[in-house]
Formats: sequence, C-alpha cells, structure tokens
Amino acid sequence: MADVKLTKSSIRAGVWNGAAVRVDGADGPVPALSAWHMERPLDGLAVTPVRDSPGLWEVSLDIPAGILADGVQTVLFRDDATEETVDSFTLVTGEPLEQDIRAEVDLLRAELDMLKRAFRRHCVETM
Repeated sequence: MADVKLTKSSIRAGVWNGAAVRVDGADGPVPALSAWHMERPLDGLAVTPVRDSPGLWEVSLDIPAGILADGVQTVLFRDDATEETVDSFTLVTGEPLEQDIRAEVDLLRAELDMLKRAFRRHCVETM
C-alpha cells in the first residue's frame, strides 16, 4: 500500500497542482514521488512542505508540451518507496476525440428515446 495520498487541486497554465499527505498522518521526510507518462519518468515534479502544516506537501508538475498529442494521454504519479500509483490525470485533445464524443452522444440519445418509448408503453398498459 502506498505511504502517500495525493489529491489534485487544479491545472492552470500548464501546471498540475495538488497536495500530498502521509496515509498514517505522521510527519516525516518529503515523500519520494515521481510522474510518469507512457512508462517514462517526467521532469518538472516539485514536492515542497507547506509551512505551519506538518505532514502536508504541495505538489506541482509542469506538464511537458511534448506529451500533448491527439487522443487521450494519462500521467501517473507514483510513490517511489512502494512503486504504487497514488494518483493520475488525463489530458484529452484532438479532432478524433470530437468524433468519439459525437458518437457517444448519438448512442445516448438513441438509448434515451428507447427508454422513453418503453416508459410510455408501460404507462398506457398499466392505466
């Protein structure tokens, strides 16, 4: 089990921001965290203690422009002590995605129409 819990707070201006706490609530050394994309470590991860909050660290990652591409890209945060994934975030870009979303919306509309017809039929039959 990971020693650290990581929680995202925001992504702004190409920087992922979050907070890390130890699972056991204890204060200690700065957690050893790393960021990974497609099984490669990313540079630019910073973990800094929060003043007047023992056991809490600010975490930030400058998102490298080189990982931006059409489709879905996932960045994993790992606890280096246990080699477990503690959090992740996904970037979704590009035109192929737009077609996927339209197809999903069309499918949802068709299913909703089917449910409306079935519900109306049920209401007529039970009257």
